[in-house]
Amino acid sequence: MTEKFTVLIEQGEDGYLISEVLELPGCRTQARTYDALLERTREVILLNLEAKNEPHRTKFLSLQQLEIETQTSYE
Repeated sequence: MTEKFTVLIEQGEDGYLISEVLELPGCRTQARTYDALLERTREVILLNLEAKNEPHRTKFLSLQQLEIETQTSYE
């Protein structure tokens, strides 16, 4: 059986790439390269699905960026 998952990929301050599988809460991993990250993400998805008989899944709806005014500069 083939399933599709939505993966959010970001780059951390240390340069590592970080992936988060949106349908599987808590399902995350990191790697130095994009190819390694995708491979590790596949592995962590399989491990997550094997560990839970009935995984709690969410459905990805959208990705938003919000602009807000703050009193503190984070730069």
